[in-house]
Amino acid sequence: MEDDVQLLLESAEEKMQKAIDHLDRELGKIRAGKANPKMLDGIMVEYYGTMTPLQQVASVNTPDPRTIAVQPWERGMIGPIEKAIMNANLGMNPDNNGELVRINVPPLTEERRQSLVKQVKKEGEDARISIRNARRDAINDLKKLKKDGLPEDMEKDAEDQAQKLTDQFTKKVDDLLEKKEKDIMTV
Repeated sequence: MEDDVQLLLESAEEKMQKAIDHLDRELGKIRAGKANPKMLDGIMVEYYGTMTPLQQVASVNTPDPRTIAVQPWERGMIGPIEKAIMNANLGMNPDNNGELVRINVPPLTEERRQSLVKQVKKEGEDARISIRNARRDAINDLKKLKKDGLPEDMEKDAEDQAQKLTDQFTKKVDDLLEKKEKDIMTV
């Protein structure tokens, strides 16, 4: 019984960590005022007939806070990379000099900043919901174990632990959101 409780809590913690990891990835894609290679995550480029992640056909870096440079491994990939970035509708215009693709990241307008903060908050709420769902699932499973003979005090302790995990991970969400919002609002 004790092992079952431990497994339930570990499973809940794992689900909560996945929610945090997902949130972190999603927040990385939301652009704050400065250039970040993560802005191009998720862009797929046609590479010899196969849709391939941009990072697998080029190196992506930021030579300065307003520029993203995409250096293709093969010269012939400049066109398809430029096209893929344009098709991604990121609101950025790539520019190529025959060697690499440069993207100038324009400063954000106040309106755009506020809309990004809303987007950040929505991502945060999705993460909180995932965390609460993990807690709910764990508590429901604990109730089933109680029916199967788990002592009530053990069930209560485990529920408290599940709540502590929830609080801990919710705090991580709040910290990530606060940091991202500050990034976005800093001009």
